[in-house]
Formats: sequence, structure tokens, C-alpha cells
Amino acid sequence: MSVESSLSPIIKKNVRVALEEDIGSGDITASLISGKTNATAQVITRQDAIICGTAWVDETFRQVDPDLNIEWQVKDGDKVNANQLLFSCTGSASSLLTAERTALNFMQTLSGTATISQHYADMVSETAVKLLDTRKTLPGLRAAQKYAVTCGGCHNHRIGLFDAFLIKENHIMACGGIEKSIIAAHKVAPGKKVEVEVESFAQLQEALDAKADIVMLDNFSFVQMRQAVEFVAGRLKLEASGNINDETLLDTAKTGVDYISIGALTKHCNAVDLSMRFTEN
Repeated sequence: MSVESSLSPIIKKNVRVALEEDIGSGDITASLISGKTNATAQVITRQDAIICGTAWVDETFRQVDPDLNIEWQVKDGDKVNANQLLFSCTGSASSLLTAERTALNFMQTLSGTATISQHYADMVSETAVKLLDTRKTLPGLRAAQKYAVTCGGCHNHRIGLFDAFLIKENHIMACGGIEKSIIAAHKVAPGKKVEVEVESFAQLQEALDAKADIVMLDNFSFVQMRQAVEFVAGRLKLEASGNINDETLLDTAKTGVDYISIGALTKHCNAVDLSMRFTEN
């Protein structure tokens, strides 16, 4: 899987900020090593995972030292096993050490996101449901984590507050009701998807009458979700949300909803254990 060109400016910014945070006024430990000393480093994974973040690694090494040479053995979306070689990098030993932590931080975090996404995607692989991420992402890494979600076989919800409406309880209250909020949304940004959260069948009917595109069923029971699917009969898309976990995911998918949003894809990911070691000459 290749990174979309639209992510290139974001990757450069992610890396620049991360390196500034880590290096500050200079890597004083790496300065102990002669600039003429070259080395080859190998990076392995210590656990099974879905790989993501190769472009962030490339950019990190490039910004630290454009003369470093990386040889990849994997690509984003690949499933790897514990102790598998991911890539090797050759060049200035001090540069390799300066870039190491930032590069691995990106890869371990994004691979963790991709890995948990694949875990959930596999659980519902025999159903038609699409699993969606949320905006519960690490600050500054929204685009990166949402890319990682797709590497793991899941899908993106809205990217931010700008590309689609998601009208929730507080919006509804402040706007004066579901119908008023949906009508206002269609006027404010015609053509933008309008999704509204409902907590009852009465609200579902109101959203349907007001021509919402998607309805989020907040904490509906399995029985209620099945009834909602039958009720709308394809007239709009239905999304299940709230308390979705390993125990409830498959049963939720089997109700026939179109989407299931899972905050855990990005906020409960565990960083993959990676290790970089210099090889002996």
C-alpha cells in the first residue's frame, strides 16, 4: 500500500515537529561519535503486526541526513511475524542514532493502529458492514492514524469538523431539534453529508423525514438495531456506535447496519515493539 501524495506535506510537518521536539539544540550523545564513522542498522519487530509508517520513517531519515540509505523488506499493510527484519539503513552512525527514536516512534504507533484495525476487520470479514474510525486520535497525528486504519482494513469516518456534518445531542439541543439542525446543515453546506445521532425511534423518524444521509444509532440494543434496519429499509445509511468491543462487534454487524464506528481503532492501540541494532562489520 502506498501513501497518497496528498499526505506528503503532512508527513514532512509531522517529522519536522517530532525532530525539533527530540533533537532540540542538538543530539549531544551522538556528537561523541566521529562524523566519519559509518554503520549499518537493522530494524526488526519483536511481535506479530501489520506494518504502517514507512513514509514517516523515510522522511525522518531524510530530514536528519539525506545521505542515509534505506532498504525496505516490507511495505505498509504487510503482516509480519516476531523477529522479522523490516528494513536496514546505512550511513553516518551518528545520524542513524539521532533519527532512530523519532523514526521508530512513528512506525510503532502507526503499526499499532493498523494492527488493531486488522484485528477488528477480521472479526467481521464475513459481513457487509464497514468499520469506521473516529476523531479520537493522537493530537497532530490525525491524518497519519487515519491512514493506518486503512492499512489495517478498516475505513475512515469524517477527517475533521470541516468535511461532513455529525449532529449530536448537544448540537440538536442548541439548534432547537433534529429537523431544524438538519435543515440548517443542508443550507450551510449543500452537498456535504449530514449525519445525525438519535437515541430513539421517534428521533429516527424525525431524521428520516428531514432527509439525513446517515443516522447514528447511539447505544441501541441488538434488537433495536435490527428493527431500525427494517424500519429505514435502505432509505438512509445506519451507523452503530457506543460500547463496541470484542464481545459486541460481531453481533452488532449481524444486525445489518451499514457502518460501525469504533474509537478504539485509534485511541486504544498499543505501540508495536520494534528494535534497531547496528550490525557487525
